[in-house]
Amino acid sequence: MAPSYNAKTTSEEIAQDLASQIKGKVILTTGVSPASIGATFVKSIAAANPSLLILAGRNTAKIQETADAIASANPNVKVRLLELDLGSLAAVRKSAALVNAWADVPVIDVLVNNAGIMATDFALTADGFERQFATNHLAHFLFTNLVMDKILASEAPRVVSVSSDAYMLSPIRFDDVDFKKGETYNKWQAYGQSKTGNVLLALQLARTLGPKRGLRAYSLHPGIIAGTTLADHLDWAVESETLRIVKESVGLPVDKLDPEKFVFKTPSQGAATHVFAAFADEALREHNGAYLVDAHVPDPNDKTVFQPWATSGEDAEKLWKLSEELVGQEFAY
Repeated sequence: MAPSYNAKTTSEEIAQDLASQIKGKVILTTGVSPASIGATFVKSIAAANPSLLILAGRNTAKIQETADAIASANPNVKVRLLELDLGSLAAVRKSAALVNAWADVPVIDVLVNNAGIMATDFALTADGFERQFATNHLAHFLFTNLVMDKILASEAPRVVSVSSDAYMLSPIRFDDVDFKKGETYNKWQAYGQSKTGNVLLALQLARTLGPKRGLRAYSLHPGIIAGTTLADHLDWAVESETLRIVKESVGLPVDKLDPEKFVFKTPSQGAATHVFAAFADEALREHNGAYLVDAHVPDPNDKTVFQPWATSGEDAEKLWKLSEELVGQEFAY
C-alpha cells in the first residue's frame, strides 16, 4: 500500500520512499537559487542518487551555491548548470538550444518548471508581454516544448509545473492577457492568471502527449512557504485589501488566501509535493494531468481547491494555441 502523505510530510521523507524512482534519472529543474523550494527539492532528491541534476536559473552564481551544497552532501551526484533567463524568449531559445546540443545528455527524464515571480509591479518584458504571465507561463511553455524531444526520449517522461492555489484568483484573460498594457493591471489577478497557465499547461501536455507518447504531466500547489525570498517585496498590510477585492471578484470565500490566516510550511514541506509529482508512480498512474496539493491528488469536487477554469480541457487547448501565437512557434504532437 502506498504511503499516505499530508501537509507536514517532508521532501526528504518522500525522496526516501521514492528512491528507486529517482535513482539514475536525469532531472532538469528551473529556479534553484538558495532559499528557494527549488533548491530544497534538488538537494532532497540528490540523496537518492539521480544520474544528473541540471540546475537552471538566471543567476549562475546563485545556482552554483546550490550546486556546491549538493556536492558537499552528495559528492558522487553529477550536477550541471544552465543559464536560463525566463524574462526573454530569445534567451529561452538560446538555453534550450544549448541543452539540445549536449550530446552527453540524450535524455531528460523529468523537467520541473519551478521558477517564478509573484505579485510584481506592472512591467512588460523585452518581448512586450506582461511580466508575470511571460515569466511564469510563456517562457516555461516555450522551454518545455523546445526540449521536448529529449524529454520524450525517456522511458518514463514527466513534466511538473509548479503552480499555486493563487491560480484561483484569475482564469486566463484570453482577450487581454496584458491588462491593456498596464491600464487595468492588478498584480494578484496577473499572478493568478500566470498560475492558471501552469495548471493548464500540465493538463494539455497530459491530454496530447499522454496517450501518444506516455508523457506524464502534473501541476501542484506547494503551499505557503516560510523562509523563501519570493514575497520579500510585498507589504501584507497593503496586500490584504488588494487580495480581498480580487477574491470577491471571482467569488472566493473571504477567508480563502487570507494573509492573516496563512498556515506556513517549511521549505522541505513545500518541496514534498515536487518530489511526489516528479516521481510517484502508482499513486499518480490514473491521474495524468492532475493538480496536486500536500503530496496527494485532491478530490476533484472540492470547491475549496478547484475553480472551473483549472479543469477545462477547452481552456487548456485554447491557452496552448494562444501561447503558440505569442511565442511565434507551433508545437504539434
